[in-house]
Amino acid sequence: MVKTGCKRWIAVGAVVLSLLTALYIAAGCNEETKTGSAEKAATVKTGPATEKVLTEDERMAWWRDARFGMFIHWGLYAVPAGTYRGERVNGIGEWIMNNGKIPVAEYEKFAGQFNPLGFNADEWVRLAKNAGMKYIVITSKHHDGFCLWDSKVTNYDIMDATPFQRDILKELAAACKKQGIKLCFYHSIMDWHHPDAQAPFYPNYNDTSKSNPNFNRYVENYLKPQLAELLTNYGPIGVLWFDGEWVKDWTEPQGKALYAYVRSLRPTILVNNRVGKGRKGMEGLNKSDEYAGDFGTPEQQVPATGLPGVDWETCMTMNDTWGYKSYDDHWKSAEELIRTLVDVASKGGNFLLNVGPMPEGLIPQASLDRLKGMGDWMAVNGASIHGTTASPFGRPKWGRCTAQANKRYLHVFQWPADGKLEVPRAGANADKAYLLADKKQAKLPVTAGEDKITISLPDKAPDAIDSVVVLVLKNK
Repeated sequence: MVKTGCKRWIAVGAVVLSLLTALYIAAGCNEETKTGSAEKAATVKTGPATEKVLTEDERMAWWRDARFGMFIHWGLYAVPAGTYRGERVNGIGEWIMNNGKIPVAEYEKFAGQFNPLGFNADEWVRLAKNAGMKYIVITSKHHDGFCLWDSKVTNYDIMDATPFQRDILKELAAACKKQGIKLCFYHSIMDWHHPDAQAPFYPNYNDTSKSNPNFNRYVENYLKPQLAELLTNYGPIGVLWFDGEWVKDWTEPQGKALYAYVRSLRPTILVNNRVGKGRKGMEGLNKSDEYAGDFGTPEQQVPATGLPGVDWETCMTMNDTWGYKSYDDHWKSAEELIRTLVDVASKGGNFLLNVGPMPEGLIPQASLDRLKGMGDWMAVNGASIHGTTASPFGRPKWGRCTAQANKRYLHVFQWPADGKLEVPRAGANADKAYLLADKKQAKLPVTAGEDKITISLPDKAPDAIDSVVVLVLKNK
């Protein structure tokens, strides 16, 4: 998920490296054949899907209403779980191949150990749904190049390289369809395993100073055919979530061309900004900026004022890693995660919260506990998140606000000691107010002043984390 710095090579070293790279590419193709990961000759359906042509707002509608989704980072990196040859490897779990300087042939051996018999697609989807999430984004292929579906383009996938031999994405697609959750795919442009991409850059697969002369061949013969498989074989896909776009060989024009290609296969699909080079300067983007993709992706942060005029989604981990790392116990609390969700929604964004399953296919207990806490809160207060828009009056001292039609959902983090909740009037007239947790919707006393509305609250907050007061405005 994150990008590390570049190395400088002196002239003599560069010449030597070029020779080694050429040898590696030649050998790499043979090595892939020997290890059972050679590319397959495949005929991939690439015609456009039969879908109604939608406007941008129509395409974005479900995503804007959802506000809350689950990110799933899962792959071979779950097997080492942050440790290689008895040593803990610094950095996030899914980057262990690069940060641990693991050769391609050595990393491939993890595939033989990947047998997640505890994986249950229905349980994963149910977990997301019970947490109040409306969509799931799973890593179809991360930077390490391993594929979680039955690809006809390569043998380096869940069906051909592991003892598990079940199509993870197919099972998730069926479970999502059954439970009414949108399925979305993350896909890395960067590929540390492929000899035409970054594999020859070992031991630093992420060296952005290098260029692979065969990269365009990788794009045309590998990247695009795999995307065609994902978009045509697994039913309607909500989002294609790209990453790894910072490699030297990838350009903004390529990103725009790939965006057009993806939309030609699935006209209604949404694509994030990382299909091109739009991640840089994310907080400064506005609708007048030219970048590929439909929405921005701030990572591990919530922009102070949101991204006005731009659709955006904050992606965030529960601890410090995306992929499973057995010893990362630096967990955010359920309170922090609930308030982050509310903060994001109050600024008009979506919150994509990550889980990193263990190698056996189970979600870590710490993640389950936090999702349970969020789900309990959402079961009562979900109406204040789903289908809402940004606060019309910024961030009040007592908490946050989300809006929907003539309702203002007042998220009270700090229950006022004097029992008086003051809300900027913002030109509106109050009709009534009540606690969202109160099924009877008993009216709370409301007083309208010239520039503010004052709501009298009960002595005790119904929720210690975030009590939601619904302020209903009079129709003009």
